[in-house]
Amino acid sequence: MFELLTTNLTIGGARFLTGIEARWVGCCPDDVQRIYFANHTSHMDFVLLCSALPARIREKTRPVAASDYWNRGIVRQYIIHRAFRAVVIDRKCSERVANPIEPMIEALDRGESLVLFPEGTRGTGEHVQPFKCGIFHLASARPHIELIPVWIDNSYRVMPKGTAVPIPLLCSAAFGQPMRIGPDEPKEIFLARSRQALLDLSNQ
Repeated sequence: MFELLTTNLTIGGARFLTGIEARWVGCCPDDVQRIYFANHTSHMDFVLLCSALPARIREKTRPVAASDYWNRGIVRQYIIHRAFRAVVIDRKCSERVANPIEPMIEALDRGESLVLFPEGTRGTGEHVQPFKCGIFHLASARPHIELIPVWIDNSYRVMPKGTAVPIPLLCSAAFGQPMRIGPDEPKEIFLARSRQALLDLSNQ
């Protein structure tokens, strides 16, 4: 009960601060399982994207978050684990660390949708960084699930790197056309194609 209240307050606060506008330019807000992948310039990005989703879809959608940031501190842990029920992964490359794709596949196999940030870390907002290979492995493992590019506009100005208090500015989230990985599509081609699908939304 308290977790739901925290989620609703966080989403309500994000909407109040940013007036987040959802623009479904390439698809409709359907109740189908999807992997939403977006540009990443702020720690508010997953909140803004979730805020742009209708409640019925948001209830089945889980953001993917990095443990090295979100597991630091009781407040962050509560928000990411309890309020938003995120899939928290370890980004470190080590033989001792479990495959970060596995918890995402488990979530998909439960029928949940995911929110991904394929750049892997926050950018400056000036350009989209090259995509990490995680989205390729996830799409290869579950090729029947739609991938939806989402361009989040202006979030890097709302909460720039090094700031703890968000600035009230208008933001929007543009949802593009569904895409899937092609049969035997090489990793480099898929990553370039999905990144370009995201970039194409920046002008819409």
